[in-house]
Amino acid sequence: MKRFYDTVAFGQVEGGWQVTLDGRRLKTVKGAQQIVPSAALAKKLAAEWDVQGEKLDPALFPLRDTTDYAIDVVTADIAAQAEKVVAFGDTDTLLYRADPDEHLYAKQQEVWEPLVTAFEAREGITMVRVSGIIHKAQSGESLDKLRTRLEGMSGFELAGLESMTSLTASLIIALSAADAGTEAEAIELWRAASLEEEWQADLWGRDLEAEDRRTKRQSDFLKAWEFIRAARI
Repeated sequence: MKRFYDTVAFGQVEGGWQVTLDGRRLKTVKGAQQIVPSAALAKKLAAEWDVQGEKLDPALFPLRDTTDYAIDVVTADIAAQAEKVVAFGDTDTLLYRADPDEHLYAKQQEVWEPLVTAFEAREGITMVRVSGIIHKAQSGESLDKLRTRLEGMSGFELAGLESMTSLTASLIIALSAADAGTEAEAIELWRAASLEEEWQADLWGRDLEAEDRRTKRQSDFLKAWEFIRAARI
């Protein structure tokens, strides 16, 4: 699609902030007013439109897409989305370790265990660790506490968190990243989530396409982190 506007701006409106193109207020893909909770997020959304060239590139609209999802889907049913995300807590990657006699196990203990322990302390819960691939359910009490935490988030925060959780298969990583104060901290958490992939790549060799996919997923993870940070008032 050709660029159809000249001027990008954003301003405060009833209920939050909104981007305008040549003075026209933006809507979501489903036709709702695209009103966001903070000037910081509105500024970033405006920048996505402003950076476009003569033809619009959909790949340059990650924050817009997450915003539309937050408004059209997540905010419409916070409880359903919280239930979807909390399911990752029951099969969290960081809780599934190699067998203790494997070299990978020691690395997982070194990198993952401090993150899990800190997470448990912050959330006031206990998580079950597993060696091997046989599923062991987490306690209903722990999952209930995590569900309550998620239900207390805004639709914007939960949309960003869902993206980070699905990218890492880890609610522990996603919630830890949501609380991270700097991008450097978020990157370290992404690296922790990628431990097994990196271990296998070092062991068996690196594939260019796989490396490109990992780079893209890291970029998506950091965009979701950026979205959460910007959406908070």
